[in-house]
Amino acid sequence: MSAAGGAALDPDFPRAVLHGLGTGVFTLDADGRITFVNPWAERLLGRSEAELLGRDAHDLLHRRADGAAVPREQCRMRMPLAGGRSVEEGREEYFLRSDGSTVPIIWTTTSLVVSGRPAGLVVVFSDFGPQRAAEERMAAHAAALEALTARLNLLADVSSVLMSALDASGRMRRLVRLLVPELGDWASVALCSQRTGVLERVAVRCPAHPRRARRLQGALPLLSSGARAAVERVMAADEPVLLSAEELRDPDAPLAATHGRLFERLGGHTAVVVPLRARRNHYGMLTVGRAAGSAAPTAAEVRLLSDIGRRVGLVLDNARLYQEQRNVSETMQRQLLAPLPQVDHLRMAARYLPAQSAMEIGGDWYDAFLLSDGVMALVIGDVVGHDLQAAAHMAEVRNMLRALAWDHGKPPSLIMCRLDEAVTNTSDAPMATLVFARIEGPEGGPWRLNWVNAGHPPPLLVTRDGGTRFLTGGHGPLIGMSAVLHLGLSWPDAYEDLPPESTLLLYTDGLVESRDRPIDLGMAKLRHHASVLSRRMAGETVDAFCDELLERIRPSGDDAALLALHLPPSGAGAPGDREPPPPPQSRYGSPAAPERSAPGSVQEDAPVSDPTRDGQDDEAPGR
Repeated sequence: MSAAGGAALDPDFPRAVLHGLGTGVFTLDADGRITFVNPWAERLLGRSEAELLGRDAHDLLHRRADGAAVPREQCRMRMPLAGGRSVEEGREEYFLRSDGSTVPIIWTTTSLVVSGRPAGLVVVFSDFGPQRAAEERMAAHAAALEALTARLNLLADVSSVLMSALDASGRMRRLVRLLVPELGDWASVALCSQRTGVLERVAVRCPAHPRRARRLQGALPLLSSGARAAVERVMAADEPVLLSAEELRDPDAPLAATHGRLFERLGGHTAVVVPLRARRNHYGMLTVGRAAGSAAPTAAEVRLLSDIGRRVGLVLDNARLYQEQRNVSETMQRQLLAPLPQVDHLRMAARYLPAQSAMEIGGDWYDAFLLSDGVMALVIGDVVGHDLQAAAHMAEVRNMLRALAWDHGKPPSLIMCRLDEAVTNTSDAPMATLVFARIEGPEGGPWRLNWVNAGHPPPLLVTRDGGTRFLTGGHGPLIGMSAVLHLGLSWPDAYEDLPPESTLLLYTDGLVESRDRPIDLGMAKLRHHASVLSRRMAGETVDAFCDELLERIRPSGDDAALLALHLPPSGAGAPGDREPPPPPQSRYGSPAAPERSAPGSVQEDAPVSDPTRDGQDDEAPGR
């Protein structure tokens, strides 16, 4: 027989097992008195064997969590003694220690049978405290993780709202919908008006009182100097301010003028006032209130509102910076674009559409001006780029062309050669495409177009009856290419008679080309709509024609420029013509700054130029 087998037969072996067992064990007789206890039970209960043996286990040990006695009839450990189930388990029980404290236990009972006869009960128990503490820690961690997830989701939703394309008021209305009831029972956002500087509640939400909330929106009354100073301190603060309804009962309280009515109409006991600020600029206040029955905001909730306030402030500040940048860019673009001259019965209109991804400024341009020989010049051009540098290069090329055209007169082919050389040798502007044209003819017509084309989309001629054709002549290389590569290329002069009451369209490729539309399809679309509008809008102004044309084409992506020239009926404006002239050309017919005027404009009542000048009076426009 093995040594292990011999030990198992030793009468003291079971006692050694019970003594070395890492859990408490005691036995009860049929009356519920303790008859045996192992050392681990003594240790857990803080009682010696002598203190335990012979005592009623229920009366001595069984307690509730607060130390109160458990009624004997409710003692589940005693049920097997009364003929109940032989095995019971539990964990919501407590034993009383000798020092008066209670220890949570997890326990199991089973009937004790000796020589085939019931002899009492065996109770096996362990300290459940460490396991319960672990479960509580796990539950706390899960709750914290859930709360963190909820806050992160809220912040993601807030960020999504703040990054939307809505205006500031629209964003704030959607923001308060997220905050209520998640972080409060009502919320309000007051912003400083950019126009007047007055605080205005742009959003108020209270599901319990929706009508009252709507009536609270609008400009706040003028504040006293003390109230204004208090509001400025709150808006300039680094952290939120905790406000109570109690302190606002005093009408002289610092924020009573701005928040007293919110508490009065919406109820509540506490509110968190969050400053909306960024980069030393103050934009307003976000207020989130708690009504009766809701707990005061926790420190974590205040920190979350503070984070939301910083995000709102940054978004409002970025919107301000973007608007300022947009205004500067728009002003600069208007100063770069030329006002249109009004000459005799000719009427013009121009439109400029910036690239959607740019800063309202780019390299497309149009131009119209009178030359030294009295002829009107038209230009449409495109310098590579869609930013401030492209606009600067565009201004360089435009000014060079103006100077060369004024100095050299004609033909356009000569002007284009000189411009190509000048751009190549005196400027760092990249290559450019353009059309340069002269409108020639006596007063009252007939009119003729003389032009050259440097790699640009061809002009479109639209007759009164809807006939259309692209003027494909005069093509040559892009500006800046021939001289750089020493190709010796040139630009042939092209000529086209312009029918009375026709419309000439000069445009850049942004009008007819985009990522999802090839240029051939775009040009066909332009031709179709121009034809339809020419018939449908006979007698309308050229401004109305341009607006309707752009509405139908809806260019997108690249920047685009459009210059339209409408010719009068045959003989209109000629000497002896008694018919009234067409309505004056709109001062808003071009996107140039409205306070600018086109030099050299000649109105209907201007004198006719000297007919002896170079013998070219028959080619000057009628005046």
